[in-house]
Amino acid sequence: MEFKNKNVLVCGIARSGISSALLLKKLGANVIIQDLKKEDDIEPNNISILKENKIQLYLGKNPDKEIIDKVDLMVVSPGLPLDLDFILYAKQKINIISEIELAYTQCKAPIVAITGTNGKTTTTALVGEIINSYKKAFVVGNIGIPFTEKVLDIKEDDIVVAEISSFQLETIKHFCPKVSEVLNITPDHLNRHKTMENYILAKERIFENQTENDFLILNYEDEVCKKMAFKTKSKVLYFSSKTEIQNGVYLKQDNIFINCFGINEKFLNINELKILGEHNIENAMASILMCMAINIPLENIKKALINFNAVEHRIEFVCNKNGVDYFNDSKGTNTDATIKAILAMKKPINLIIGGYDKGAQFKDLISLFKNRVKKAVLIGEVKEKVAKECDEIGFFNYEFSSTLEEAVEICYKYAKENECVLLSPACASLDMFKDYEERGNLFKKYVKNIKG
Repeated sequence: MEFKNKNVLVCGIARSGISSALLLKKLGANVIIQDLKKEDDIEPNNISILKENKIQLYLGKNPDKEIIDKVDLMVVSPGLPLDLDFILYAKQKINIISEIELAYTQCKAPIVAITGTNGKTTTTALVGEIINSYKKAFVVGNIGIPFTEKVLDIKEDDIVVAEISSFQLETIKHFCPKVSEVLNITPDHLNRHKTMENYILAKERIFENQTENDFLILNYEDEVCKKMAFKTKSKVLYFSSKTEIQNGVYLKQDNIFINCFGINEKFLNINELKILGEHNIENAMASILMCMAINIPLENIKKALINFNAVEHRIEFVCNKNGVDYFNDSKGTNTDATIKAILAMKKPINLIIGGYDKGAQFKDLISLFKNRVKKAVLIGEVKEKVAKECDEIGFFNYEFSSTLEEAVEICYKYAKENECVLLSPACASLDMFKDYEERGNLFKKYVKNIKG
């Protein structure tokens, strides 16, 4: 794709939007960047960077038809729903692409790409560490580092490890990873995608441009994922936590076995790993397959797996106070993630749950409470909805809190020795915080401020 002298509209002044605009400018494009925020509401440093690079600002409103009619291409933030009026109008006139697609047009190295409802960040970070033990890896995407920010530094013999969200996949065109991976599919972002079918279709786009020379790695125990094997041209490998499979990696009696690429052997015992929970064993198996598919030696894979710690905000151990363990799972932004976090805990749980309502149902999650959760502290926009479902199943040991700090104080008051306090909200953070990272960092701050 040629960008020199093209007129390009970038929508969204967040990190990926700014890095897209700067990349386009380096490629010789005439760039306009738009945001609904007014200049006074945007980080001054970001405004300075854009002005220094002679990027035109269009702020305080959505693009009108006159602007759209003058541009050749639009790069949209993953946070923008594609049914907005100005995007629907633009679709009739010009190409609309994601920041991921823009970076792909300039990328010289093979890409391994990870998607799924849960486990993306942990798996992406783990794959990045494994590859970096052998050759240079660039870890980018939804993990927090825009692909466009790094792409001009990437050489042909490097590897790109990309965490890809459904929002980013909605606007790809030619994006084609050498290895793609779908970890699992459970309901999420239905306020954006409207139906599960739309959500699944967005996730499936990760492999739509792959050929028979590429690999697709799927979760054998996820029925939605298994069906994807019939929709791809690429070579399919599976990982399984329950079944001895013939073409992939599986778990049997606390041991991970490899049965692919001409290898059939026990690889390692899961008790050697530092990460908690069956879901993290699945993430580890998925990582093994992804790295084997790009010829990373098994000794590098094993060593990196054994040394890997949980990523920040994902069942992250914070500290022990008065015999109580505190865990930060702020990245648990949907019910399935919180179910996995609860199942990973080995002690009675004092749970902080709640946040921005993405249209999720909480029944399956709350059904776990009676046997595992001693007390639940409900926060955020969704707390009344969660309370109603608690009442329906007969779980009454919950309490409302208006702030996260108060929720931590309540848990500290009730938690006893040999119990744990778990922040795993099952919801997005946008009703009370800038993002899940701010929520998790504040939780850790409040916990460490407790005297004990």
